Amino acid sequence: MDPRDEQGKIWMNGEFVDWPDAKIHVMSHAVHYGTSVFEGMRCYKTPNGPSIFRLADHIRRLFDSAKIYRMPIPYTQEEIVEACKQTIKVNGFESAYVRPIALRGYHSLGVDPSKCPVDVAIGALNWGAYLGEEAINVGVDVCVSSWNRMAPNTMPSLAKAGSNYMNSQLIKMEAINGNYTEGIGLDVHGHISEGSGENIFIVRDGIIYTPTVGSGILPGITRDSVFKIAEEFGIKYIETSIPREMLYIADEAFFSGTAAEITPIRSVDGIPVGAGKRGPITEKIQKRYFEYVNGKREDIYGWHDYIK
Repeated sequence: MDPRDEQGKIWMNGEFVDWPDAKIHVMSHAVHYGTSVFEGMRCYKTPNGPSIFRLADHIRRLFDSAKIYRMPIPYTQEEIVEACKQTIKVNGFESAYVRPIALRGYHSLGVDPSKCPVDVAIGALNWGAYLGEEAINVGVDVCVSSWNRMAPNTMPSLAKAGSNYMNSQLIKMEAINGNYTEGIGLDVHGHISEGSGENIFIVRDGIIYTPTVGSGILPGITRDSVFKIAEEFGIKYIETSIPREMLYIADEAFFSGTAAEITPIRSVDGIPVGAGKRGPITEKIQKRYFEYVNGKREDIYGWHDYIK
């Protein structure tokens, strides 16, 4: 954590509080049972001022996640959108990572969360390249994890819930312990699912392949951006079940995510992907993506939410 962040303000249940005072009770339901849903967004410095990229889409997903877990958020989507923008403004950020979270708070213990209030908080902080500063250009070394992603009808992968990330932590820690930057989880059928916090794409013979929403993935906002950018270039993309071994014979591979942005994968399990460096299609998608998020290209999709 950047020490500067702790000097700022956090939006909590409708008002701004000092960073050290943004607390929940140790007996809150979320602490014991993982009942939280959250989002991660980036605010970029653009020629038109700070902008939270695809803010409305992220907040829609936050409310979708809450609905899946029967967590009625006591604010409208529009109110949370505005609160995110005000959090950037109050803290004086030109660029930042934004984290809204809704959680079941303090009332009573027990698996049934229905009597526990839904608390909402929004924080913003300085956060650089998620997988390392060189990762964007050079790529990362990853492994296939021994931990699978959630099977269908066990935990809902379409919800961005805190509890789901216990699985992500196991994948990430195993990768780091093996001297890899990231791990790739497989689905219940042994097909490619996603990274610990990123969607994954592979390229073979000029076609982009990516796992379906039935493969235990979180349908990423950046993933959707990749689809639209691929369409701009006339690059075909296919959502399908992908066997593990496709990673080893792919021409290119890359991660996508709000934190990871577009990060090339240069090796999997010690096997170079393609030429062992960022490939031409990855670079093309990556370059166009950064043009959009940094406000250097016309926003034809309405992806920017500027903070005036």
